[in-house]
Amino acid sequence: MNSLLVKASTALRLGVPNLGRVALYRFGLKSGLNPVQHLSAVLPAGPFFSLPVQFANERAMPRAGWYRYSEAFGQFLSDLGQTPPLWVASCLSNKPVEGAERDWWQIPDFDRLVGDIKTVWEFSRFDWMLACAQHAAKGDENALLRLNDWLVDWLQTNPPYKGPNWKCGQEASIRIMHLAMAAQLLGQVTGSASGLLDLVEAHMQRIAPTVLYAMAQDNNHGTSEAAALFIGGSWLEANNRTAGYRFTRVGRKWLENRARRLIEKDGSFSQYSLNYHRVMLDSFSMVELWRRQLALPAFSQEFYTRVAAASEWLRCITQSINGDGPNLGANDGARLLPLTDTDYRDYRPSIQLASVLFHSARAYSESGDWNQPLYWLGLTLPEAQLPEPTGVQFDSGGYFVLRQGPAVTLLRYPRFRFRPSQADALHIDLWLGGENWLRDAGTFSYNTEQRWLDYFPGTVAHNTVQFDGRDQMPRLSRFLFGAWLKSRNVEPLVVSNGKQSGGAGYRDWKGAKHHRRVVLSGHTLKVTDLVSGFACKAVLRWRLKPGNWSIDADAQCVQTDGFSLVVSSAVPLKRFELVDGWESRYYLKKTPLPVLEVEIDQPGELITNIEWVRQ
Repeated sequence: MNSLLVKASTALRLGVPNLGRVALYRFGLKSGLNPVQHLSAVLPAGPFFSLPVQFANERAMPRAGWYRYSEAFGQFLSDLGQTPPLWVASCLSNKPVEGAERDWWQIPDFDRLVGDIKTVWEFSRFDWMLACAQHAAKGDENALLRLNDWLVDWLQTNPPYKGPNWKCGQEASIRIMHLAMAAQLLGQVTGSASGLLDLVEAHMQRIAPTVLYAMAQDNNHGTSEAAALFIGGSWLEANNRTAGYRFTRVGRKWLENRARRLIEKDGSFSQYSLNYHRVMLDSFSMVELWRRQLALPAFSQEFYTRVAAASEWLRCITQSINGDGPNLGANDGARLLPLTDTDYRDYRPSIQLASVLFHSARAYSESGDWNQPLYWLGLTLPEAQLPEPTGVQFDSGGYFVLRQGPAVTLLRYPRFRFRPSQADALHIDLWLGGENWLRDAGTFSYNTEQRWLDYFPGTVAHNTVQFDGRDQMPRLSRFLFGAWLKSRNVEPLVVSNGKQSGGAGYRDWKGAKHHRRVVLSGHTLKVTDLVSGFACKAVLRWRLKPGNWSIDADAQCVQTDGFSLVVSSAVPLKRFELVDGWESRYYLKKTPLPVLEVEIDQPGELITNIEWVRQ
């Protein structure tokens, strides 16, 4: 398949309407005809919030994290005082954006000196606001003072539509959701301060004109912006501002559309990403909380059915023992509703909240920090309990999740109705007692050296087979692969006699074929890989948990701490060695890990037998 044909076929898969929306948006900005370039707003004036009349639930515990330390991408950076952050500088390097006083569309997407613009946006997402609101809701007047002072300072540095923090409609949307949740924590959703409503309206004006561009992405941009329009618009309406009417209606329309289009019937989400799945789910949870708060009409039954399925998908794919899960797909470190001091990689607070909202049942029966969002947001813990997760196949999204005692295995196979962000077909994750023994690399950064942009999303960073040193799909741009893979010979999930199994395969655009079958039984995992159609070599990789691994090339085995992995093959192995690899469990942080590479130079079958001491 030549490159022109790959690009044409990929464009068709993206969808003509979406391509048209993107083209129209870019033309509008370039020509100056987009209405977003002609906005104006009065600089909102504080104070924005006051102390609540009634204080929070006594079981609700405010975060110590963002209240005491600056935090970015799930990691603490430094002690936090009363001084506001540098809003238009990188939160990691403190390097400022050049010309930050300009209109947002005049500021380039990539600044060589600053690096990843997400480091500029991070503090302007207002995570700190939720921590301040929690402490204020417990009667801390200093927290309220910080909350108002920082908002004033933010607006002086970021007046409406000026500077990098107005560049992205999704970033503006996250601010709206956090403003709304702060108002809910403080009991100030109605009777809101006029300056706060001015701030909300300024954000609505920024989000609305570019909402079609967000929808063209078919990802979390659309769900976030639809949520913000609904929340912000109805907030204005509830405070007798008629401008909110149209925002509410547009937001409701797109929320229904995004739930129906982007969430599959089995709960899989369009981005094929664990963390972006949480971003989407938290957005819908905040929407439903807000709808109930204002006693607004319910959404459609299909909306609730799709979001409930998305909640179950996340519950089934994560570890109940610690809330962690596979580093699946793109991961930018986002956590939209940080009301607890749990680790960023602990998904249980989001899962518990969504389970209560959309299933009227608990995901976790025990008491724990995962209940804190419920205490803060005025929800009652239901008596009903969801059943323990079992082995499941999410065929619409392309996932097997096999469960046997403390062992959980994920097999990822290609069902790409939407654009894939990583070349991870037939990747396997293995978890034992909440520990990730065979693991995905993650993302690291969207704006870094080319070698890392190639490495982390590439086939080399996954537990699968790589053919002839190339990715499973050709890369067309920073965020786009072409020649999307299609699954072949998908075997259904089989649960029988204490065993769980599944399998799938594909043929890539150059004719290479890979079929993988997994069988989980007791304390063993057997993986069978059948490969053919490649020109020179096929390399099987197993990305191992960091530790002291020993290797026996003659026995074709690596092992450590009661865990062994043995590879056998009917064809000769050209190479069996441990090499250095990388992973990124937190955005913009990478750490080394050992990787077993097994190479063959002719078609054949590779069998990997993995055993561990019973836990």
